Amino acid sequence: MKPEGVEGYGVSCDHRAGARVAPDATGAARTGVRHPDPAGGDPGGSDPVGGDPGTSPPDNLPRTLVVLFALACGSAVANVYFAQPLLVTMGRDLAMSPALVGAVVTLTQVGYGVGLLLLVPLGDVVARRRLVVTQLLLLVVALVAVATARTAPVLLAGMAAMGLLAVVAQTLVAFAASLAGPARRGGVVGLVTSGIVIGILLARTASGLLADLVGWRSVYLASALVTVLLALLLHRTLPRPTHAPTRLRYGQLVRSTLTLFATEPLLRLRALLGLLIFAAFSALWSSVALPLSEAPYTLSHTAIGAFGLVGAVGALAATAAGRLNDRGLSRWTSGIGLALLTASWLPLAFTRDSLWALAVGVVVLDLAVQAVHVTNQTLVHELRPDAGSRLIAGYMLFYSIGSATGALAATSLYAVAGWGAVCVLGAGISGAALLLWAAATARTSRASAGTAANPTPARTRDGRKAR
Repeated sequence: MKPEGVEGYGVSCDHRAGARVAPDATGAARTGVRHPDPAGGDPGGSDPVGGDPGTSPPDNLPRTLVVLFALACGSAVANVYFAQPLLVTMGRDLAMSPALVGAVVTLTQVGYGVGLLLLVPLGDVVARRRLVVTQLLLLVVALVAVATARTAPVLLAGMAAMGLLAVVAQTLVAFAASLAGPARRGGVVGLVTSGIVIGILLARTASGLLADLVGWRSVYLASALVTVLLALLLHRTLPRPTHAPTRLRYGQLVRSTLTLFATEPLLRLRALLGLLIFAAFSALWSSVALPLSEAPYTLSHTAIGAFGLVGAVGALAATAAGRLNDRGLSRWTSGIGLALLTASWLPLAFTRDSLWALAVGVVVLDLAVQAVHVTNQTLVHELRPDAGSRLIAGYMLFYSIGSATGALAATSLYAVAGWGAVCVLGAGISGAALLLWAAATARTSRASAGTAANPTPARTRDGRKAR
């Protein structure tokens, strides 16, 4: 058990029965703070996977299972991105208009956003093992529907359903975090998250290569087969719940996902940081193909997709960032990560002159984004383990908003002002995130200094000052 006040340690017990320790807005711990359930439940409610959320859960998560979590997360989220290099081929095969072709990506992303709000919170009221396996099997149905679609409406409906069900990746993140003990939680979240990021980065490359070999439909059939195998493995290996889930009606559950933002300042800060870092991440990856496909490079789609492999190197830093969080260094992991994110746009600005500069910038940017993202998810989950799925869902809603905004802004700006303007945009977004973190850190430091100078007198149970 980590002592009270250790930076980055989210939930523990102090010397009073029922009291809990939660991180402040920067991730440093603060003491004596109670968090009532915004939906009216007991703040000490049951964790869906067992254990009192106010105490350290038993660490019953072997590394092989963590790797399986990462593989399942990467496989699930990759489905959202497979279509991007296949749009022209899909449109030609199904005689779709350009507007309908564009709707393929839009509906998939919309489905993912809806799933974050409506499906991921179910992990707090339904046994997560059953929820994960059910979602994966339904995802198989959606993938087969896409692979066998003969008309545009069937394809679009399948894409929307696929996006909706791909949020099982976030259910798995919350599940893994709840199974890991506090001493390992950051590292576990880091490894699982690295699976998601690698899935995102490699999805376009893998789908392009497979489509070139045996057609675009094979991409979704292959994914359906992999998903079936993962569902069977997870059904056999995931632990069964030992405690009853939190008792909330579905309407209360969804509302509490949103009202948690009103009661948890750390969630508000970390969600806003998540929005900004993924706006910067999306600004790069949605537009970098444009200068690479033009002179002087005129690279092929396969060569451009290979830069996803370069980005995956940076994504592997997620596990290291998680371990730093476990050592109580979450505040500085965030600060250094945000500083690196801002600095990464300097080599990226020289992309037209050097592919090596692009490679360096890509690795640094992905490393920085994953360091901050893993820190965010670890700290957010630790606020309320009994509401872990809702907290992850709320945070990831901001991630989705940031990703969509960054992509739209970068591609629009490139059309009118070129790659240099995109780099200025990315640096500006990254710098704003760094300033936000610095302001929150300074505010927390002042508050801590004030508390140390004027400690609050201890009180007895009836509220009188202790003598």
